[in-house]
Amino acid sequence: MGVLDGKAVIVTGAGRGLGRAFALDAAQQGASVVVNDIDADGAEKVAAEIAESGGQALASAGSVADWDCAGELVARCLKEYGAVDGLVNNAGVLSLTPPWAETEDSLRRVVEVNLLGALFVGTHAVRAMIDQGSGSIVNITSSAQLGLATMGAYGATKGALASLTYSWSIDLRGYFVRVNAYAPVAATAMTDMSPVVPPDLPEPADNAGIVTYLLSDLSDEISGQVIQRRGNRLVVLAHPCLTEHGADADTWTVDAVVDGFDPVLREHREAVGYAIKRS
Repeated sequence: MGVLDGKAVIVTGAGRGLGRAFALDAAQQGASVVVNDIDADGAEKVAAEIAESGGQALASAGSVADWDCAGELVARCLKEYGAVDGLVNNAGVLSLTPPWAETEDSLRRVVEVNLLGALFVGTHAVRAMIDQGSGSIVNITSSAQLGLATMGAYGATKGALASLTYSWSIDLRGYFVRVNAYAPVAATAMTDMSPVVPPDLPEPADNAGIVTYLLSDLSDEISGQVIQRRGNRLVVLAHPCLTEHGADADTWTVDAVVDGFDPVLREHREAVGYAIKRS
């Protein structure tokens, strides 16, 4: 018996790397899996790999950045398996570009795949989950959302997925649909592009267990959470919040800002990039 027995799960960007690992693990734990990827051959190979291991899977080629393709992906899961119990929004592209070197095409590609793709598939999936009164969405985010050089556009989309997680978890809690996010660390084609690669990176499969857990009923009542992997440690990411550092004024003219708020801001500036906050 697997923790996902009887469930139908969609994994986007599942033709290789982390997406493949998530799809394989979900199938091993009993899920029927829709393997989505823009690379049709990659999707077919992963679906075949699952079938050869005795699992249930079908391939669905197409771009998540296309509204109609996203809808067809969800509709196919419903038609073939009768439900959409889980969605892993994993499809993404990496851009390592300083802001002055970006182009309209490079920015659109990152935003359309990483963010719009998750919104498109997620919106269609949410409608099905509301109808059935249950479901779990896992958005794959990244430590880049915390601030990394040359990853402004990529990090912005991943930060947006964290914000989406917070908001959708509130919208959907009355419908028994959970939304969480996971920021993995693994040796993949994306990390091969990075100029700085940490040593001893985990394999994609080493990240699959947390995603399967979030998809399963084992994580019942867990929603709106972002989990970050740091080496071999899983960490709960702090939600955005207001600090206690502020100032008051009747009107905020430039002079009032300089007199009342500038000293506070200078004394309590937040760290830029990675920071560990201790409670």
